[in-house]
Amino acid sequence: MSLMDTFSIVVVTAGTGDPSSTRMLADRTAQRVAEIAAKRGRQVATRFIDLRELASEITTALVSPMVGPKLEKAIESLGEADGIIAATPVYKAAASGLFTSFFQTLDNDLLIAKPIVLAATAGTARHSLVVDEHLRSLFGYLRTTAVPTSLFAAPEDWSDPSLNKRIERVALELVLLMESGFAQKIRDESWGSYSHEYGSAGGTELGIDLDSDLMRLAAGGSAKDIQ
Repeated sequence: MSLMDTFSIVVVTAGTGDPSSTRMLADRTAQRVAEIAAKRGRQVATRFIDLRELASEITTALVSPMVGPKLEKAIESLGEADGIIAATPVYKAAASGLFTSFFQTLDNDLLIAKPIVLAATAGTARHSLVVDEHLRSLFGYLRTTAVPTSLFAAPEDWSDPSLNKRIERVALELVLLMESGFAQKIRDESWGSYSHEYGSAGGTELGIDLDSDLMRLAAGGSAKDIQ
């Protein structure tokens, strides 16, 4: 990756208000990422995915194999991203259902090793551990590379200088991870060492023997069909 390359950042937000504190937190983080990258000789192209605009297509994708055009475009953007900022409001001590549903529609291989900032907003500081207890497990399952610092904002945090310090820290962490080229190296040098689900292995599953006894059982055959 040369110094003239442009980083592609995708910002995923699940806020439902207008304005949305979740979107505000994500915007401030994305802006700081661009500023830090610029100081280091890099440009940043930022794309935004506002999940409330995809709500109906996300629901459809959860209950059927149909993927709408807006959802398909969002998935393509994530696949092309060098880094991700994912921000959700917190309801009843958990991430937004819209937020988790969106990421549940993704192929399990789509985000392997991609650097990601995990962020959340809530009406009370009582929810401050949701990022570490909920989001990190979700994105750990998706095998992303989450930055070390968690980002959370309750109403009282917006006037607290420490929020800006945390934003500064996560932005730098994301830039450094993108600069390392770690995600691309995984795809270039170690992709085959991962356990891929059938249909999500980037084409490597084409070597599977579909006529084996095991695959006939997996496709709904019975033991008596196996000679």
